[in-house]
Amino acid sequence: MASQEIETLSSALARLPGLGPRSARRAVLWLVKRRETGLRQLLAALTEVQERLIECQVCGNVDTQNPCGICADPRRDQRSLCVVEDVADLWALDRAKLFTGRYHVLGGRLSALDGVRPEDLTIGPLIERVRQGGIDEVVLAMNATLEGQTTAHYIAERLEGLPVRITQLAHGLPVGGELDYLDEGTLAQALRARRPVS
Repeated sequence: MASQEIETLSSALARLPGLGPRSARRAVLWLVKRRETGLRQLLAALTEVQERLIECQVCGNVDTQNPCGICADPRRDQRSLCVVEDVADLWALDRAKLFTGRYHVLGGRLSALDGVRPEDLTIGPLIERVRQGGIDEVVLAMNATLEGQTTAHYIAERLEGLPVRITQLAHGLPVGGELDYLDEGTLAQALRARRPVS
């Protein structure tokens, strides 16, 4: 039986995404065995994150400065705005280095079951950013879920009438995917988005 402090640490780590109780206990054991290197580095990194990280008031990204590094970067295309559900989506898209514009983080997605309404998200500030002008295209990069697509549809309706082109990420067959392993929703989307062979 481990001490109460170790159990508390294990329980805290087990709440992290991707870690269950067994993985958390293994991580704690690894940290305890490497107290001088691993544990001290982790504590220092966690302390710095706690003290320095803030939310960007422009886009909702998390950074050590406000506005964040993406919003403050003059090389970014100010005329393109990519709307994502959360910061993890922003980081994934920006890591790929395929989108050179700016972002807007909604802070979630519409969900009647979970009680998430439009006013619970940053849809109002998004509409205001577009109304201020200077944006030619809004890319709706919602997840390919029912809630994600509902959110994208709602935003597209709210942007209707504003002088901006609204686009959405393509959905369908993944590269290297085999048809018999795909779900019906993915197959249906791929068929609807079919294009001529060139």
